[in-house]
Order: sequence, then structure tokens, then C-alpha cells
Amino acid sequence: MGNVGLLYVGAILFLNGAMLLGWIDGRSAAPLNLFVGILQVVTPTYLIFTAGGDENTILAASGLYLFGFTYLYVAMNLFFDLDGTGLGYFSAFVVGCAVVFAGLNFWREGFGDNGFGVIWLYWAFLWALFFVLLGLGQESLGRYTGAVAAVEGIVTGAIPAFLLLTGNWTDNADTAAVVLAVFGVLAFGALWYMLREPSDASQPATAVAA
Repeated sequence: MGNVGLLYVGAILFLNGAMLLGWIDGRSAAPLNLFVGILQVVTPTYLIFTAGGDENTILAASGLYLFGFTYLYVAMNLFFDLDGTGLGYFSAFVVGCAVVFAGLNFWREGFGDNGFGVIWLYWAFLWALFFVLLGLGQESLGRYTGAVAAVEGIVTGAIPAFLLLTGNWTDNADTAAVVLAVFGVLAFGALWYMLREPSDASQPATAVAA
């Protein structure tokens, strides 16, 4: 059930990335944020109630709420044209939790795997960008954040979900961890180079003089 939710996490990350890149109107992204937000609240609630007290199942399900509340928050902001500062500071809380979940996937016996340890670090990086963009008002990061979100929708949502749903993730988790780590550094570094806002120093001399 959680693997199905991961597929739609990928979809909404891609959609929200497209919104930040200016490809679609913000209000048009609100309904899917609402639908996926509800899914990511209902799913962990069901998993927790049916876990039979299993600590690892409950622990894994608890992380899904971070996504559900984020997407519901985005939907409310878009529907009612709210200030994004609150969502930005909530994102800072998500960053801390994501780092903890990454560590648990790396080191807690019987809990996770190295592949998802790296994926949680991806999510920590993205939510850190949300904090800087929305909480601290650094609007110059908007397009870069959108590009990162769109890429993460594919590489941390859609692809792992399909591998999990088809039973092809477990045997390749360690390989996925290495591939994701290398890809993340190269891809996000390249996107930063391509989408960074030019500084005054980089402007032509005639423009500076004007």
C-alpha cells in the first residue's frame, strides 16, 4: 500500500516542480496536492492500525505523514492564496525528520535499506530548499527548487515505486544507493550551474555602467 503512495508522491513532486518552473499555473496544481495529501494521510493511518504493534512498520508509516501534511499545506496555500512562510518553516522540521529517517534506513536492523537511506537524503535536500525558498523568502531559488523537485519526482518516487511494485527493488537496493548518490551530486550540481541567478558581477560591463 505504501508503495502505491510512493508512486503518487513522485507524481506530485513532478507537478509541483513544474509549477515552480512556471510551466503550469499554481492553482491548477492544488487539486492533485489535495488528493495526494489525503492519500498520504489515510495510508499511514491504515498501516499503523493494522501493524499489530510492529515497531518498524509503525516507524516507517510515521514518515509518510510528513509528505501528506506537506501536500495538504500546499493545497491550502494555493486554494486560499496564503502566505508560504508557515509551510517553509514546517519544511525545516521535515528536513530534520528526513535526516533521522535516512540514518534509520542505513543503520536500524530490520527497518530499511541503503537505497532508501539515500532517497531520504534526497528528500531532506529538497525540503531544505523549500525552507530557504518559502521560509526565508529567497525567491531566486524558485526555478532551481522546481527543477530539483521535478527530478526527484522521477528518481525518488516513480522509479523506486515501480521497482518495489514489481518486486525488483530488494535485490538491487545497494546498487541503487550508489547510483542515486552519484546521480544526485552530478545532476543537482549541473542544475545549479544552469539555473543559478546571475550576480551583478556577471553582467556585461555596459549593463553595470547603465
